[in-house]
Amino acid sequence: MARFPGIYVAVITPFKPDSSVDFPRLREHIDWLVSEGMHGLVPTGSCGEYAALTDQERAEVVETIIEVANGRVPVVVGAAAPSTAKAMGWIRHAKEAGAEGVMLLPPINYRPNRREVIAWYETLSGGGLPIIAYNNPFDTSTDLTPDLLAEMKHIPNLVAVKEFSGDVRRISAILDETELEVLAGTDDLCLESFLAGATGWIAGLTNVLPRESAVLYELAMAGQLEEAWPLYRDLLPFFRFDAQPRFVQAIKYAFELVGKPVGETRPPRLPLTEAEKAEVAAAFQRARQYTNVVM
Repeated sequence: MARFPGIYVAVITPFKPDSSVDFPRLREHIDWLVSEGMHGLVPTGSCGEYAALTDQERAEVVETIIEVANGRVPVVVGAAAPSTAKAMGWIRHAKEAGAEGVMLLPPINYRPNRREVIAWYETLSGGGLPIIAYNNPFDTSTDLTPDLLAEMKHIPNLVAVKEFSGDVRRISAILDETELEVLAGTDDLCLESFLAGATGWIAGLTNVLPRESAVLYELAMAGQLEEAWPLYRDLLPFFRFDAQPRFVQAIKYAFELVGKPVGETRPPRLPLTEAEKAEVAAAFQRARQYTNVVM
């Protein structure tokens, strides 16, 4: 049975012009995502610029999102950290704050061997929250392949994987070789992932297109592919930014385009160039053709 069905938004962190966290805007954003039909929230992932937050900011972002969600949708907290002790600290904080689970990258500060990856998840399972392993071999040195995940099926709190390798063929292998739930992790492969067996979607670009994304998900789950494919094709040019390093900037610039600014990204992420802005604007305009669609 799926534990994390639906769309879980990897929530951006809004910043004020002075680069401090804009907590009032964050609260508004969470209310809007829930009202637009999102099924869950994932703060302090890469989309939330967790690595650019101080520990105090990171904790307050998590606490604010859980408070505003107020049980309306589950919150799964990004717990990535450079050491086992620090990751455990974020897991314990998430549990105390009321999170329903954590999303957890493998070790991020060096290239661990297979035994160390397994030990990482074994140890952090002791934090007492369900874990969604995050497979992102582009931003980490570890690839959580189906055979490696199969070696970890004994870990009690490891219940799902966010699959971001870009190879949808892996989904059936993971489902065959483990009991893990698979969540689509790449926005521009989400429909293919649903067809392959993914039951949920941890989405980035959905921050600014929640209603369109919700319609796509519902059509896919209902098997209404003739209706889903045209919508998906219009969303794809914008969704393709999800697999690019500038994906956070693309999301934040899209908010500017609709008159709901959420600030710039923090360095080392730099603002988009004018050429990049034009590219994002064109893709976003096409994606918004379905703004008025009713679920």
